[in-house]
Amino acid sequence: MTDTTAGLLIRPATEADLPEIVALLADDPLGATRESPDDLAPYVTALKRLTDDPHQHVVVAVRAGRVVGTLQLTIVPGLSRMGSTRSIIEGVRVHAGERGSGLGTRFVEWAIERSRAENCRLVQLTSDVTRTDAHRFYERLGFTASHVGFKLQL
Repeated sequence: MTDTTAGLLIRPATEADLPEIVALLADDPLGATRESPDDLAPYVTALKRLTDDPHQHVVVAVRAGRVVGTLQLTIVPGLSRMGSTRSIIEGVRVHAGERGSGLGTRFVEWAIERSRAENCRLVQLTSDVTRTDAHRFYERLGFTASHVGFKLQL
């Protein structure tokens, strides 16, 4: 599961990575309002649930010993599309100092490759409507804005 392209290592996230992961999740206007870097307890619990589930892949990108990105890849078996499996990419974050370096592209390519290895027929993701730079990034990688997403806060 590792990728050492250009000094980059993509590997499963560990509890020791959580301070850096949560800092990445909180480092934007949306994340700043919903993440809590000062209390890692809920993240420890969540990471344990995720790592115990073989359909969940929480990974980090590490360069020079430092976490510079994170994403979650979820494998979802289904009945639609003739019983095909799909994957969902979520929580993609790249350190501000790494943006424009190609890391985001390599990271999403890793997720697509892993999805193929899991026999997925479709890769999907959502992006907040305000993240227009992210939308252009995903479109450059071949994703299409084909659906309208809905959420219900509980």
